[in-house]
Amino acid sequence: MNPNLDRLHPYPFEKLAKLKAGISVPDHLRPISLGIGEPKHPSPDFVKQVIANNLDKLANYPTTRGTDELREAISGWATRRFNLKAGSLSAANNIVPVNGTREAIFSLVQAVVDATKPATVVSPNPFYQVYEGAALLAGATPVYLPCDGSNGFIPDFDSVPESIWQECQILFLCSPGNPSGAVISREALTRVIALADKHDFIVASDECYSELYPEEGNAPEGLLQTCAAIGRDDYARCVVFHSLSKRSNLPGLRSGFVAGDASILDGYLKYRTYHGCAMPIHNQLASIAAWSDEDHVRENRAAYRAKFEAVVPILREVMDVDFPDAGFYLWPITPMDDETFARELSAQQNVHVLPGRYLSRTVDGHNPGENRVRMALVAPLEECVEAAERIVEFVKANKP
Repeated sequence: MNPNLDRLHPYPFEKLAKLKAGISVPDHLRPISLGIGEPKHPSPDFVKQVIANNLDKLANYPTTRGTDELREAISGWATRRFNLKAGSLSAANNIVPVNGTREAIFSLVQAVVDATKPATVVSPNPFYQVYEGAALLAGATPVYLPCDGSNGFIPDFDSVPESIWQECQILFLCSPGNPSGAVISREALTRVIALADKHDFIVASDECYSELYPEEGNAPEGLLQTCAAIGRDDYARCVVFHSLSKRSNLPGLRSGFVAGDASILDGYLKYRTYHGCAMPIHNQLASIAAWSDEDHVRENRAAYRAKFEAVVPILREVMDVDFPDAGFYLWPITPMDDETFARELSAQQNVHVLPGRYLSRTVDGHNPGENRVRMALVAPLEECVEAAERIVEFVKANKP
């Protein structure tokens, strides 16, 4: 077996299952899960119809690079969304379709890390756990940049020692952030690009929550958008990850893309050809339909907006909680330690949340996820409101 497997941490939901083992939930209360970030809004009917109309494509092998039509649709969407220079994001050279961004993030790290020399993979802390697992299995060393209330949940890139950047091969960004929802500014992204140029590392920006934001006409900045704004139309050293899972409520479609620096994606595509992870053709056709429509995405944003506007005022009665910049998570401070809060909330109210420490690592005695929980507002509005009311009842009943 690969010895690096022994370096992997249990996934957060394994830890959560162990934490709640043996508890009894109240039978008279329906379970409400705010723990897993799985969209529950209806998948678009027109996308499902495309799949139904093209089931005959099950008889065809798909290609790893995807169809020209899919890559053109992705190029068109990204160019419009991020105000890119026309033609700069080539469908032929700057885009690779993927089966969801989790496998793409993992496989990109395997493809680009050179473990024959000292290699670090730098990421925010808290973080999407695949950043760490991919680094460990590639033979790299993860380095965690704390994101907490003191820095607005955005890493302080200027405080990172020069020695870390010298060995960095990949810097992961997550904007909007998981779990905080914080959006990295153009100024900070420009600083990151300058650091990548100086130290020759890849900036890999996970932007899977970029289409869930509160104010129409005020979409979050993306890494390629910053590249375009500073005249970096070759996207050198920059790649981004996008997905239909959150944007279009299609997590089961397993459809996304990686875009950016053509020289990076050329080698990455070669790796994926051997990896054997081509997107089925009927999924590609469905993806073209989804990337080509914005009406359903605006409806999706409106549904999340309504939930935040309903839930946050209720929770503020007993918790320190803010509206996020974007995304569908709340990241409140808990009135007791986060593990106790999550376990007892399940036991007493049958409402399920994720302890913040499970998304973070302790570095120099500090875990930026401690005494916070992640709440995913993915359930229907009435369930989210009911969950918030139960949380208020729980906190009041458990005051010291």
